[in-house]
Amino acid sequence: MDLFNSEPTTNILPFDGEAIYYGPIFSEEESDKYYQELWGGIEWRNDESFMFGKHFVTKRKVAWYGDQPYPYRYSNATKIALPWTEALKEIKSKIENTSGETYNSCLLNLYHTGEESMGWHSDGEPELKKHGAIASVSLGAIRKFAFKHKETKETHSVILQNGSLLVMKGACQECWKHRLPPTKKVKTARVNLTFRTIDKFKPL
Repeated sequence: MDLFNSEPTTNILPFDGEAIYYGPIFSEEESDKYYQELWGGIEWRNDESFMFGKHFVTKRKVAWYGDQPYPYRYSNATKIALPWTEALKEIKSKIENTSGETYNSCLLNLYHTGEESMGWHSDGEPELKKHGAIASVSLGAIRKFAFKHKETKETHSVILQNGSLLVMKGACQECWKHRLPPTKKVKTARVNLTFRTIDKFKPL
């Protein structure tokens, strides 16, 4: 199923978890303001991973922020959370009020064009709260986002608009993978914020 024109608060998934799409929760003016503030005010770094004895560096850039200097490990690399910026605090407050959930950390991704993407994966790192909500905010370019069930291979997708909110929770990460597919049609950048809850915090 392709959900190109989602109504607000639509559950993208038919079973085994929830992926609630709220549509745009920020105005165009708010979205553009936050996009500019995050573009220039975040400590972006090229993402790194270590797999099969090799070191990979992506064009896509990332940043990791939180209530405390949480270590976050994925792809055999570790990031230490930086303190919230004012813009991140404002966005966090809005999505907590909208979703009814709370979050203590945020992983940001900067995709310069549609050719920068993210492959199939689940956010199942052991540091994360089990069945905890993950809130994804999109700023900038409009991109397609897809889900695939781990057993049935059934797929569903949604078009993420500028200023929109998608909340994944329940068994979503256990039962589904998700990805941001590449496209040559999108020539502009997208900033993605994924707010999370770390509940197993062991300082390095």
